[in-house]
Amino acid sequence: MPDKSPPTESEPKPHSGGNFRPFFLRGLAILLPTVLTIWLLSVSYQFVQDRIAGPINQGVRAGIVAWSPLPAAHDEDYDEAVDSLTGGQKDAWNVRDDELRRSFGDEYTASKRIEHRRQWMRAQPEIEQSVRTAVVERWWNSYTAGTWAVMDLIGLVIAIILIYIAGWLVGSFIGRRLYHKGEELIHRVPVIRSIYPSIKQVTDFFVGAKSGPHFSAVVAVEYPRKGLWSVGLVTGETMLNIQERAGQACLTVFIPSSPTPFTGYVITVPRADTIDLPITIEEAIKFAVSGGVLIPPSQQITGDGPKLFKEADGTEGPADTDGQKPTTGDAE
Repeated sequence: MPDKSPPTESEPKPHSGGNFRPFFLRGLAILLPTVLTIWLLSVSYQFVQDRIAGPINQGVRAGIVAWSPLPAAHDEDYDEAVDSLTGGQKDAWNVRDDELRRSFGDEYTASKRIEHRRQWMRAQPEIEQSVRTAVVERWWNSYTAGTWAVMDLIGLVIAIILIYIAGWLVGSFIGRRLYHKGEELIHRVPVIRSIYPSIKQVTDFFVGAKSGPHFSAVVAVEYPRKGLWSVGLVTGETMLNIQERAGQACLTVFIPSSPTPFTGYVITVPRADTIDLPITIEEAIKFAVSGGVLIPPSQQITGDGPKLFKEADGTEGPADTDGQKPTTGDAE
């Protein structure tokens, strides 16, 4: 029986895990956007919960303690609060305890002592507020979905309502006057006046406020040098002296940076040196934020477009100058 000939050097040697890298990268490309989206939502919710809804919830609980008799504190709640009394409160109770002991004598039993201590604690405003605060906290956290307190949604809902009311008030004539007066006062504060305008421009950029920057179109310009194309947002026409020196119509274009589109460069270019891009402002911002990964659907290259990289499995190499694949050996 003839022996099997050994494989030639031109035949690829099979190896385990050869497809690990392309499959891993493909899975990463599928899962990473979802994971990052969930992470960003989680971080955003945690920030809103800690910085906005959290203080509102604290105010709501304080209001319940101050103005509502419910939930009521029971005798067990006062007994649990004994260990948390301050030194001065304990001294005051010891003085009262000695007075009661002298008054009742042998009739001052342990159960009667506990009952009088509860009555004394109810009569102390600071202790009563502390006990009621603990009761409200326990009641607030009793409604849960897993480890998440459902009652925390109250602060988020109130925050949304307050933001809506603030927007409605500023939309009125009196509200606008008060808002502008408040901004004038802010601009007079030495440190805040150098920070507030920049922060306001950033927020206006994202929420699309009327006082923020407006972009009328999306164009491509050769920036920062010839042969390098950048996607820019047209803010309007340029200054008079610049256009007169250029001798032709010019545009002012904002070139956003990646991944923070609210920072970038403002340039002036002749209108003839720009290419109009039929995409929306939102699509252009997504293109900048993603570093060019999120290409608008209308601008994606399909079909037999140029192959910029080798295939993931490494079986195809770069095309030759005449469009044919280069050969690795002598033709037969």
